[in-house]
Amino acid sequence: MEKQKLKELLDTLHVELEHVDSVDETTQSVLTTLRADMERLMDGKKGTLHEDASLMVRMNGALNHFETDYPKLSMTIQHVLESLAKMGF
Repeated sequence: MEKQKLKELLDTLHVELEHVDSVDETTQSVLTTLRADMERLMDGKKGTLHEDASLMVRMNGALNHFETDYPKLSMTIQHVLESLAKMGF
């Protein structure tokens, strides 16, 4: 069940990412990394312990980056992080 919820959250996150319009260099980097991480998760690929820890760090960084200007996107990232934590990431 948690995998289905994660997929739904990732789909929602993908839609939210499409609404990010004002993109500076830092935001572009965060978006590129977040999209790559989403693809890996949607493919169901669990990484090594180090890769998964790095994923969580990157997603927390994205959460902090978008918190002020994109609160809905930040909330979706937070839900993804919670779902991943429940799955043992």
